[in-house]
Amino acid sequence: MISADAIRGYVDLMVLSLLRPGPSYAYELAQRIGAMAGDEYSIKQTTLYSAVKRLEAGGLVDAFPGTSPSGKPRTYYRITEPGLEHLSLKAQEWRATKSLVDRFVDENAEGGTS
Repeated sequence: MISADAIRGYVDLMVLSLLRPGPSYAYELAQRIGAMAGDEYSIKQTTLYSAVKRLEAGGLVDAFPGTSPSGKPRTYYRITEPGLEHLSLKAQEWRATKSLVDRFVDENAEGGTS
């Protein structure tokens, strides 16, 4: 299982990625994260709500009232244009970060050259 500390800085990226195709509400986002992560990561509701509120405060998502498929009133979130731009930048940053860390991990796994 991946620790919450290891993934903390990427929750916003995950949420924005899930909102790119269309609006969703927090419980549905949590379910989708759980389905995609499997046993590797479990997001806490407080972490998710903090993320969507932070993204909303930053103008990266909009919140609006709606109704879930079961008929319950929900607050839905949708990504904004600035959110799409932020997502693109953060995805590039993630790829660069992963590449850098992989160099260290791969180098050490091979026994290093120094």
